[in-house]
Amino acid sequence: MTADPATTQLVATGHPRRWQILPIMCTCLVLVVAGVSSLNIAIPSIVRALDATQTQQLWIVDAYALVFAGLLLPAGALGDRYGRKGALLSGLAVFALASVAASYADTPNQLIVARGFMGVGAAFVMPATLSIITAVFPPHERAKAIAIWAGFAGAGGSIGVIAGGALLEMFWWGSVFFISVPIAALAAVMIAAVVPTSRDDEQRPLDPIGGLLSIMGLGALVYGIIEGGEAGWGEGSTIGSFVVAAVFLTWFVRYELTRPDAMLDPRFFRMPRFSIGSFTLTMSFAVMFGMFFLITLFFQFVQGHSPLQAGLRNLPFAAAMVVVAPRAPAIAARIGARYSIALGLMLQVVGFVVLSQIQPDTAYWQIVIGLVLAAAGMGLLMPPSTDNIVSSLPPNKAGVGSAWNDAVREVGGALGIAVLGTLLATGYRDSLGDSTAALPSEAAEAVRDSIGGAYAVAGQLGEAPVVGPLLETANSAFTDGLQIAFLVAATVGLVNAIVTLVFYPRDETGSPVES
Repeated sequence: MTADPATTQLVATGHPRRWQILPIMCTCLVLVVAGVSSLNIAIPSIVRALDATQTQQLWIVDAYALVFAGLLLPAGALGDRYGRKGALLSGLAVFALASVAASYADTPNQLIVARGFMGVGAAFVMPATLSIITAVFPPHERAKAIAIWAGFAGAGGSIGVIAGGALLEMFWWGSVFFISVPIAALAAVMIAAVVPTSRDDEQRPLDPIGGLLSIMGLGALVYGIIEGGEAGWGEGSTIGSFVVAAVFLTWFVRYELTRPDAMLDPRFFRMPRFSIGSFTLTMSFAVMFGMFFLITLFFQFVQGHSPLQAGLRNLPFAAAMVVVAPRAPAIAARIGARYSIALGLMLQVVGFVVLSQIQPDTAYWQIVIGLVLAAAGMGLLMPPSTDNIVSSLPPNKAGVGSAWNDAVREVGGALGIAVLGTLLATGYRDSLGDSTAALPSEAAEAVRDSIGGAYAVAGQLGEAPVVGPLLETANSAFTDGLQIAFLVAATVGLVNAIVTLVFYPRDETGSPVES
């Protein structure tokens, strides 16, 4: 089929309002990313208000990630087929309506369902933002635009924590969800007025079987990762989830190889830039999401800061990301994407080594050094890695390419929180040793379960002489576990850098695969 001349012209010169479209897309992106991170800081308030059990707490957090990850590829394919602007507007509408339901939930189960529908909306929003940017920017400006998008993708986590802390200081717990409604409404008005419609010109048929297999495979994979971090990696439910994921993802690959109109052609992974970009983003987002989760706990429990104070202490990370990411394309052009990504990974490694020296009384300026180094590394590696993924695919697969880019981030984030959280918990319990022997069995179990449990027990004991030593021991044990987790994060970054240097193509070239 012959491409639309207007579309051909748009690809060559870019949309005349592309620099107005970019901030709108970044706003939608931050809305989705911040919607995840703000919840972490709101969980204690939600537990008090809704009396959620431990299992319900986990599902309030995880329902979103599970639905979001599973639907990303089909949502991207639908955007390619029927229009990315329509997919974005539909996703914003679902996200906003679900946010209203979440903010006024009366029971934990209602909140869990609402969070799941927020994941549905986010699955249509996030890939649409990047695919629209890819469509409206000409090739010579696309890397810079993607770099700015990537900067806000990384900073969105910090922005969500800060905004969530501020809202909790002034309003009720549901405000962390309701704030999304006016932002989504304003974004929708601007999208309707400014953003053009774009889609796959060839109007290829949908791939419903491939979509279903990807939902089952990615959903089971993320569930297994979440379950491994909570129940244990050797538990039957965890192993069973990974087996189900392996079966469906293998089936997905075999099925897609037989289809001329495959949703995501597995042959794309033969392209080093696509496969290395996917690996780099997965591992980088794993350690970044894990870091946000752990450092926020450290600020609130060990150093006793309020949710807002803890959120503000993440601000240097967001600032460094926004400053460094837009400069990444110029650096990659000067030294090559291969070395730019490896340099970013090594900065990340140094940042985690600095953070691994944390003690309960560590000065904030020392923590800032680690945060800024890790953020600068992310800002340097994310834009070229993202560009490697989306530019490796043909233009008619922009939505699917963007969705895959988001899927590897989501899988990486779930993996990082689960693995680093497990390392922290193991180090914490090992460091406690038999220090809880003098406590009643139920109290001792709560202390050994988490630092939050230790502070809950301390609150129940009131002014008892044992409280001071108990909290001092728990804080010390927590930082011992934190050190282990951050050293492992540094090791992951080092391995990632070695893989990039060894396997990234030397000629730095790569043409989209025609499909």
